[in-house]
Amino acid sequence: MSADSEGAASEGAVPEGLDAPSALLALYDEALPAVYGYFVRRCGDRGTAEDLTSETFLAAMDAARKPSPPDLSVRWLIGVARHKLADHYRRRRDRFATPVAELPEPADPADEWDAELDRIVAEQVLTRLSDQHRAVLVLRYMDGCSVPECAELIGRTVHATEALLVRARRAFRAMYPEPEGGLS
Repeated sequence: MSADSEGAASEGAVPEGLDAPSALLALYDEALPAVYGYFVRRCGDRGTAEDLTSETFLAAMDAARKPSPPDLSVRWLIGVARHKLADHYRRRRDRFATPVAELPEPADPADEWDAELDRIVAEQVLTRLSDQHRAVLVLRYMDGCSVPECAELIGRTVHATEALLVRARRAFRAMYPEPEGGLS
């Protein structure tokens, strides 16, 4: 653990003095909802989210057992989760099941209803896209990765990733229903 870990305790870091595997176990209860929530919002399939959450914590424990373990925090675990999700998209051959809709948390539900409906429709459109298009759009716009980061995660060059993003956005727009009367 670094000296910065003490100041990062409010951000999901673990207390000083624990060996890395014990520190990961101490962080588990706080990190589990964040990691699982990360996957549920991006996969739309609770079973897949559970599997990827398990894979993330197994990979984290492997890293914690190394001679020079990383600084363990919720933020670091979300980074591991991002890589597990990219791996999942790379090896995936079938289509997603129906997406899981999150419960809205608006201050005024009447003002947020249109945005919530748009989000649900967007998730449904994402499930109909190819795995490559869905992966690059999720990484770029939901995870906020830069184009070079997306390229690294999906195993493509930056230029190929830019072209893939253009095609993915075009496919998304083509499948997104028209605003007036297109949802019937």
